Amino acid sequence: MLRVCLIGPGDLEYHYQELLGIPKEKFESELNHIAKALVESSVELVALPDRGVSFEVCKRYKQLGGRKAFATVPTSDTDFGVKHLQPFLESQVNGKKVFDEVIDTTSWYKQDLTHCIFGDVVLMLGNSLGSLGELMHGYYLYKLFVGAKPEVQVMRKKIHLQVRSGERFPFHTIVYNPFLKEKINFEIEHYIRKTGGALEYVNNPVELHRALEKLDSMAGG
Repeated sequence: MLRVCLIGPGDLEYHYQELLGIPKEKFESELNHIAKALVESSVELVALPDRGVSFEVCKRYKQLGGRKAFATVPTSDTDFGVKHLQPFLESQVNGKKVFDEVIDTTSWYKQDLTHCIFGDVVLMLGNSLGSLGELMHGYYLYKLFVGAKPEVQVMRKKIHLQVRSGERFPFHTIVYNPFLKEKINFEIEHYIRKTGGALEYVNNPVELHRALEKLDSMAGG
């Protein structure tokens, strides 16, 4: 079963309404359709349990009968702590918690570095400081996984037993085009492809579903 790691902005009103000019009602409808596409694709989700688009999609995914959602949480962090995440971790829909299992990433620094590699696929739901950082760190680690920097030997499972990126097919990112003003930076996109990773853009939930079906087929169903 594919595991999809969600990344995107935390400030919904600022990003989607102010920056992109998407009416709130249309945005809410889009989230519902994205969640439905994820459920119909029979994927599991990975998300940081915090305010923002990833949590909103996770909630809707679970409301629609989604299978399993993992929360990446730096439970041992002492610099910033995780108290602010507790309401999201404890949040419930249909009488059950949104998140079924916690992946302990140890510290916030390691959280940012590793968040994306807990998925077979990354679904980028908007560009922000945090989401872009997570994506770049994920591909840098993938670069090490595939031996593109031979002097540095890194094993996925030494980082964490739940790491998934690149195990069944090249590390893949699906960018949800309506939630970005512009495409990913030209140089960054080419560096991603240089690692052997993949990046594709989808324009609606139907295309998202098709992209996930194709990847599931590549992974052997």
